[in-house]
Amino acid sequence: MDAVTAAETFAHIRVVMGMVVSLSLARLLNGLAGIVQHPKAARIYAVHLGWVAFLFLFLVHFWWWEYRLHALPAIGFATYLFLIVFCALFFFLCALLFPTSMQDYDGYEHYFLSRRKWFFSFLAGLLVTDLLDTALKGAEYFASLGPEYPIRTAIYIVLALVAAATANRRYHAAFVAFALLYQLYWIFRVYDFLT
Repeated sequence: MDAVTAAETFAHIRVVMGMVVSLSLARLLNGLAGIVQHPKAARIYAVHLGWVAFLFLFLVHFWWWEYRLHALPAIGFATYLFLIVFCALFFFLCALLFPTSMQDYDGYEHYFLSRRKWFFSFLAGLLVTDLLDTALKGAEYFASLGPEYPIRTAIYIVLALVAAATANRRYHAAFVAFALLYQLYWIFRVYDFLT
C-alpha cells in the first residue's frame, strides 16, 4: 500500500502522539502533585526535581517542533511507528521519575540513584531518536539548526552515559543544571528569536 500524503495523516498522527505525550505530562504532574499532597511520604531530591523540570520542558518542546511533520511529502506506517516509539520513550522516562510506589526507598535520592542506569540509558536512546526525528523532517531543516544541534545532542548523550555509570552526586547535580539551562537557552534562541 502506498504511503498517503502527510496532509491526510497528519491530524491522525498528532492525535495518537498527543495521547502519549499527555500521559507523559500527566505522570510528571501527578508525581509533583503527590509530593505536594504528601510531602513527608518521601524525601525530595533536587536533582530528581531538576530532571522532572527538564523532561517537562523537553516534552513541551517536542510537541512544539513536531508540527513540522506536516511538511513531509508522505508519511508511511514505518514513520508513524517511529513517532509513536519516540513518544513512548518520553513516557518511560516520566514513569522512571515517578514510580508507582516509593515504599522500598527512603526517598527520591535513593530511588533516583538506584534507577539511574535505566533513566540515563532511556535518555540517551531518546536523544539518538531525536537526531533521527530531526533528520526525518528533511536535510534542509536539519541543516537549519546548524552544527550546534548534532554537537549539543552528542554531548548530551555522552553525559547521559556517564551519568548512568556514576553515582557521584556532584556530577548529577552539575549535569541536570547544565541540561536545564542549555535546553532553555536552545529553545528560546532557536525557536523564539530566529523564527
